[in-house]
Amino acid sequence: MDRLLEFVMDRLLEIANDLGPHLAALSAAYVLALPIGWNREKAERSAGLRTFPLVAVATCGVVQATEGILNDHPEGTARIIEGLMTGMGFIGGGAILKTDNAVRGTATAASLWSTGATGAAVGLGAYDVAFVVSLFTFLTLWLLVPFKQEGAPEAGSMVQTGDGDEPPPRDLQK
Repeated sequence: MDRLLEFVMDRLLEIANDLGPHLAALSAAYVLALPIGWNREKAERSAGLRTFPLVAVATCGVVQATEGILNDHPEGTARIIEGLMTGMGFIGGGAILKTDNAVRGTATAASLWSTGATGAAVGLGAYDVAFVVSLFTFLTLWLLVPFKQEGAPEAGSMVQTGDGDEPPPRDLQK
């Protein structure tokens, strides 16, 4: 019985030692995605405060979970990242809404993709890259709104310019 207890305790200590760096990385991915999610939530977009951190944590988690099996195989890591980023494109595609005269949600879709890149960068240990990607994404969504609104087409125009990320018409929000 003592040997079993000793074995279990040794395994738990190994897990605890491995958990620390992963917990730090997953937490960093989560925190880096919060400002972007907050921005999208505040603007009442289709993805927001819950979606963005989940995207960052999931991409970071997949990169870190495959790290052990892909040691010394950078091409395998590249394939994992490629698959993740393709998947982010599909998730972002769900945020895009086409109406008769406009396409909406492209900035939200692009920011979801960017948040996936942030999570992947954290998972790879490139915290500096993750921080800059997250910062640039947030600043783009926040600071460039007035410029986008200045370049909006006249009312009734069938051509939509800008990123097309206005809230959906009231009849589509039901």
